Amino acid sequence: MNVYQWAQEKYAARGVDTEAAIKALQDFSISMHCWQGDDVIGFDSKQGLSGGIQTTGNYPGRATTPAELMADMDKALSLIGGKHKINVHACYAIFEEGEFADRDALEPKHFAKWVEYAKARGMGLDFNPTFFSHPKAASGLTLSNPDESIRKFWVEHGKACIRIASYFAKETGIPCVMNVWIPDGYKEVPADRMGPRARFAQSMDEMLEEPFDKNEVLICLESKVFGIGVESYTVGSAEFTLNYVNQKGLVPLMDNGHYHPTEVVSDKLSAMLLFHKKVALHVTRGVRWDSDHVVRFDDETREIAKEIVASGRMNDVAVALDFFDASINRVAAWVVGMRNMQRAMLSALLTPHADWKKLQDEADFTSMLALSEEFKSMPECVVWEEFCNRCGVPADEQWLAEVKKYEAEVLSKR
Repeated sequence: MNVYQWAQEKYAARGVDTEAAIKALQDFSISMHCWQGDDVIGFDSKQGLSGGIQTTGNYPGRATTPAELMADMDKALSLIGGKHKINVHACYAIFEEGEFADRDALEPKHFAKWVEYAKARGMGLDFNPTFFSHPKAASGLTLSNPDESIRKFWVEHGKACIRIASYFAKETGIPCVMNVWIPDGYKEVPADRMGPRARFAQSMDEMLEEPFDKNEVLICLESKVFGIGVESYTVGSAEFTLNYVNQKGLVPLMDNGHYHPTEVVSDKLSAMLLFHKKVALHVTRGVRWDSDHVVRFDDETREIAKEIVASGRMNDVAVALDFFDASINRVAAWVVGMRNMQRAMLSALLTPHADWKKLQDEADFTSMLALSEEFKSMPECVVWEEFCNRCGVPADEQWLAEVKKYEAEVLSKR
C-alpha cells in the first residue's frame, strides 16, 4: 500500500471519496488575472496606474509586451494543475503596428491574439472594462461623472467591452464573465451622495442597451468600500451594486478585499447563493487598507472554499484571483496564489460536510467542534500531492526552482 492509498482509506472511513475530490478539483476552473504580470499597466497607454489602486515594488522582470506576458503566464500555468481561464482587462488590447483605438472604440479584433492564445490551450477568457489609468478618468469619476461627454465615453467603452466579451464566449465556447468596477468616489465627504449614484445607474442602463446573450456573457458589478484618494465616499458601494444587479438580473461579484476588515465574504456567500443563480468572486488578501495581496492558504481562503463546496453549487460560483505585487517575482506570485486557491478547494472537497451539517441540525455542537478539530490532522497534503502528480506539476516547493531558473534565463534579461 502506497501513501496515497493509505490516505484514501483514512478518508473513506470518514465518508470522503478522495478520487471524487481530485476529479472535482481537476475540473474546477480558476480565472488567472493577466495584470499580475505587468503591474496593471497594459498595452494601450503609457499612463501609470491610477483610480484608487496602486502597485508597489520594482522587482526586475516585468512583462512589457504581449509576447512576454503570455510567456510568463505559460510558465506559471505549467506549474499549476487543472484547467483554468485567463482574465483580461480592456487595457490589454493588442494593436498592430501603427494602429490604435481609444477605449470607446475597442473592437474584438484588438483581442484576437488573446483568443488565439486561449484556444491553443483549451482555455476560456474572462474580461473587464478598464475604467482607470486614462485621461478621461483623471478626475476620479467615470460613469458617475457630472460631465455628460465623459460619461458617454465610458458608456461606449462598456458597450464595446460587451461586444468583446461576446466574441470571447463565441470563439472559445466557454461563457465569459465580464466584470464592471469603477473607481469613482471622493476624497472628502461629498455634498451630494445621491447624484453620483443616480448617474452611475443611468450609465449602466445605457451600457446594458448593448445586446448580449446572458448564457454566454455573465455581466457582473463589483463593489468597493473605498480606494486611495476616494476614502470618504465610493459611488459603487456594496448596497448600490447589490441592488442594481438584483434589479437587472446581473451577477453579483464580491472581492474579499473590498469590504470593511471585520466583514468576511465567506459569511456572505451563502446568502448570495440563495438569491442568485450565479455568483462571482475575486479572491485576494486584504491587509489593513490594501486589498490586493497574494492569496495565501489562510483561514479566510479556506473558509471561502468551504462555503463554495458545502453549498453544493460549485458550478454556480465563478472564481477569479485579483492581486498585483511588484515586490516579488511576478510569476511566482501567480503560482502561489493559484495553488493556494486550489489547496483551499481541495481541503473543502475532502470535508464531510453532510455529516457535520447533520450534527449542527441535531444540536450536537460538542461533536461538531471536536470532529472538525480532529479532522485537521487528516493527510490532506498526501491527496494534494496525488492531485499534482496526476496533473504533471510539482507537488511541493520544487516549482520554485523552475521559477528561479526562468528568472535567470528570461526575466533577468529584460
